[in-house]
Amino acid sequence: MEMPVVNNCAAGQCAYNIAKVCHALAITVGNKGQASCETYFGVAMKGGDRSTPGHVGACKMLDCAHNVDLECQAPGISVGMQADLPSCVTYQPVLQPV
Repeated sequence: MEMPVVNNCAAGQCAYNIAKVCHALAITVGNKGQASCETYFGVAMKGGDRSTPGHVGACKMLDCAHNVDLECQAPGISVGMQADLPSCVTYQPVLQPV
Protein backbone atom coordinates (compact mmCIF):
# COMPACT_ATOMS: atom_id res chain seq x y z
CA MET A 1 0.00 0.00 0.00
CA GLU A 2 1.34 3.39 -0.96
CA MET A 3 0.55 6.43 1.15
CA PRO A 4 -1.32 9.21 -0.67
CA VAL A 5 0.65 12.35 -1.48
CA VAL A 6 -0.26 15.73 0.00
CA ASN A 7 -0.55 17.51 -3.36
CA ASN A 8 -0.64 21.01 -1.85
CA CYS A 9 -1.06 22.70 1.48
CA ALA A 10 -2.46 26.14 2.30
CA ALA A 11 -1.22 26.10 5.92
CA GLY A 12 1.66 28.50 5.24
CA GLN A 13 2.57 28.90 8.92
CA CYS A 14 3.20 25.16 9.38
CA ALA A 15 6.77 24.06 10.04
CA TYR A 16 6.44 21.40 7.33
CA ASN A 17 5.11 23.79 4.66
CA ILE A 18 7.58 25.30 2.21
CA ALA A 19 6.02 27.20 -0.71
CA LYS A 20 2.65 25.40 -0.29
CA VAL A 21 4.30 21.97 -0.32
CA CYS A 22 4.08 19.72 2.73
CA HIS A 23 7.34 17.99 3.63
CA ALA A 24 6.24 15.92 6.64
CA LEU A 25 7.02 12.26 6.05
CA ALA A 26 3.46 11.36 7.01
CA ILE A 27 0.57 13.45 8.32
CA THR A 28 -2.41 12.37 10.40
CA VAL A 29 -5.84 13.61 9.34
CA GLY A 30 -8.84 13.92 11.64
CA ASN A 31 -9.70 14.64 15.23
CA LYS A 32 -13.06 14.94 16.98
CA GLY A 33 -15.11 14.79 13.80
CA GLN A 34 -13.06 17.36 11.87
CA ALA A 35 -10.81 16.47 8.95
CA SER A 36 -8.04 18.67 10.34
CA CYS A 37 -4.34 18.08 9.78
CA GLU A 38 -3.17 16.93 13.18
CA THR A 39 0.49 17.17 12.12
CA TYR A 40 0.26 20.96 11.77
CA PHE A 41 3.01 22.58 13.83
CA GLY A 42 3.10 26.38 13.87
CA VAL A 43 6.71 27.41 14.46
CA ALA A 44 9.11 29.49 12.38
CA MET A 45 11.62 26.63 11.96
CA LYS A 46 11.10 24.54 8.82
CA GLY A 47 11.39 20.77 8.99
CA GLY A 48 10.57 17.51 7.25
CA ASP A 49 12.20 15.92 4.22
CA ARG A 50 12.64 18.72 1.69
CA SER A 51 13.46 16.26 -1.10
CA THR A 52 9.95 14.79 -1.19
CA PRO A 53 6.34 15.90 -0.68
CA GLY A 54 4.44 14.76 2.40
CA HIS A 55 2.09 11.80 2.55
CA VAL A 56 -0.98 10.78 4.54
CA GLY A 57 0.05 8.27 7.18
CA ALA A 58 -3.23 7.86 9.07
CA CYS A 59 -6.83 8.99 8.80
CA LYS A 60 -9.15 9.16 11.79
CA MET A 61 -12.18 10.23 9.71
CA LEU A 62 -14.17 7.01 9.97
CA ASP A 63 -16.96 8.38 7.79
CA CYS A 64 -14.72 9.41 4.88
CA ALA A 65 -15.30 7.66 1.56
CA HIS A 66 -11.51 7.37 1.12
CA ASN A 67 -10.90 5.73 4.53
CA VAL A 68 -10.24 1.98 4.50
CA ASP A 69 -9.01 0.46 7.74
CA LEU A 70 -7.91 3.92 8.99
CA GLU A 71 -5.74 4.45 5.90
CA CYS A 72 -6.49 7.02 3.22
CA GLN A 73 -7.06 5.47 -0.21
CA ALA A 74 -7.38 8.73 -2.18
CA PRO A 75 -4.73 9.10 -4.88
CA GLY A 76 -3.67 12.34 -3.20
CA ILE A 77 -5.10 15.03 -0.94
CA SER A 78 -5.11 18.79 -0.58
CA VAL A 79 -4.93 20.63 2.72
CA GLY A 80 -6.76 23.93 2.90
CA MET A 81 -7.72 26.33 5.66
CA GLN A 82 -11.26 25.84 7.02
CA ALA A 83 -12.32 27.92 10.02
CA ASP A 84 -8.65 28.80 10.63
CA LEU A 85 -7.70 25.09 10.82
CA PRO A 86 -5.59 23.24 8.27
CA SER A 87 -8.01 20.61 6.98
CA CYS A 88 -8.16 17.86 4.38
CA VAL A 89 -10.36 19.31 1.65
CA THR A 90 -10.36 15.95 -0.12
CA TYR A 91 -12.47 14.53 2.73
CA GLN A 92 -15.79 13.18 1.44
CA PRO A 93 -18.33 11.84 3.92
CA VAL A 94 -19.88 8.54 2.98
CA LEU A 95 -23.43 9.15 1.84
CA GLN A 96 -25.99 7.37 3.99
CA PRO A 97 -28.68 5.42 2.09
CA VAL A 98 -32.07 7.15 2.01
